[in-house]
Amino acid sequence: MKFPIASLLASTLIFSLPSPAQQAPERFSVATGKALTEGEKPAGEAVMTVYHPEKPNGAAVVIYPGGGYTTLVVEPEGHRIAKWFGEHGITGAVVEYRLPNGNSGLPLADAKSATRIVRLHATEWKLDPKRVGNIGFSAGGHLAATAATHFDKGDDKAAHPVDKLSSRPDFSILIYPVITMGELTHGGSKGALLGPAPDAKAIELFSNEKQVTRDTPPTFLVHAEDDTLVVPANSELYYDALRKNKVPAEYLKLPSGGHGINGYQGPLWEEWKSKCLKWLAKEKFIPVADAK
Repeated sequence: MKFPIASLLASTLIFSLPSPAQQAPERFSVATGKALTEGEKPAGEAVMTVYHPEKPNGAAVVIYPGGGYTTLVVEPEGHRIAKWFGEHGITGAVVEYRLPNGNSGLPLADAKSATRIVRLHATEWKLDPKRVGNIGFSAGGHLAATAATHFDKGDDKAAHPVDKLSSRPDFSILIYPVITMGELTHGGSKGALLGPAPDAKAIELFSNEKQVTRDTPPTFLVHAEDDTLVVPANSELYYDALRKNKVPAEYLKLPSGGHGINGYQGPLWEEWKSKCLKWLAKEKFIPVADAK
């Protein structure tokens, strides 16, 4: 049987189109919210890469890789995490935030803008703007906790629609996070964020365990008990502050794994991921079916 040429071309086109699961990630300037073309990276600006799941469940997570505020571990603590979230219906947005070099306001400004941009696209991306959380690793965990304790509600009178939206994450997931800028901090992160000789006010402001209130979002924390780079007391301080302020929180203490939890692999790495999904379902941020 012979097929007309037009039919063959149509069939070829249909079968060559990517499925929704294969949709290429979108990239945005965090400063302007402008969509970027492939390979475009505005000098001196933060960039956000958004991964869209095949079947979005309405939840989104803004992702902050670690790197001691001197570099960004974008693959294992960024893009891989976004793809994993996508397998469970969660939209993931990886933020390559600006490194501070002592200018402590830069990463926080990027975190606020990234959350607002995700909310601005809620309808287009099939998201619930009240289920936009964040996740951070190590120094990225400090940024996630900073965003959760230094947020604002937006400005109704702002000229740009994105600036009218809240920067508050609806939940936070903190994986072996730097939390305090006090004695138990990670020295490299502190120096990169606050400079070599920060004053007491700056140390207090960015010690996030001291900034928790009852409005701080629900939080899931993970830390290995043998982490010597960022000691688990960081997570403990934040967890205690959350509990004191009656904020829903869960703290998963892993018996081993160190910083990076066995190189981002193995049973303990998979354990926190599994329990994190169950926590998100328990707190009603994702459907129970997507926690499996």
